[in-house]
Order: sequence, then C-alpha cells, then structure tokens
Amino acid sequence: MIRRIIRKRRPAPTLTGISLEEELALIRVELMYGLRVNREAYLRRKVDERNEMATRMRETEPAEMLAELRGSLERSVRPTVVDLQSRRQARTRQDPEPA
Repeated sequence: MIRRIIRKRRPAPTLTGISLEEELALIRVELMYGLRVNREAYLRRKVDERNEMATRMRETEPAEMLAELRGSLERSVRPTVVDLQSRRQARTRQDPEPA
C-alpha cells in the first residue's frame, strides 16, 4: 500500500534538465552577484548529490537517520532560557501609561 501511495504522488524529478524554478534561481544568482553559472557542472553536481543521498539512505537505518537529524537540529538551534520572574518585576517598576 505504501508503494501505491508513493507512485500516485508526482514522479521523482529526472535529472535530464534544469527545472524552470532552478533556471530562474541560477539567473538570479548571475544577475545579483555578477557570476556565470556553468549549467553542465550544476547538473553534474545535482546528480552526484542525488546519488550520495540515495546511498546514504540505503546504508543507514531510519532510526539512525532520525537520531542524526535530531542531533544536527539540536546543534543548530540553541534553546533560549527566559527568566520570567525578572521580566515581571521589570514591568511592575515602570510607571503606567497616562490615561
């Protein structure tokens, strides 16, 4: 059943060309930064990244991938601790706004 659901979704993108969105993004980079993007190198890199991702997904267990993703998310997002008591005291010390 899972395979049937996946097949009904839109097909995986083929790497024979650059999508319209990607082409627009490449043009934007060229215009904004004055660079020239080699489309063939872009497609080769895209194929390499896709192959690398497929290899990584085949080699690792789902639970291991989830733990790795969770760890990278925890490293990238630092939790912020807010002292609510000091914030309450700061508000009560301020004069109320005039009516």
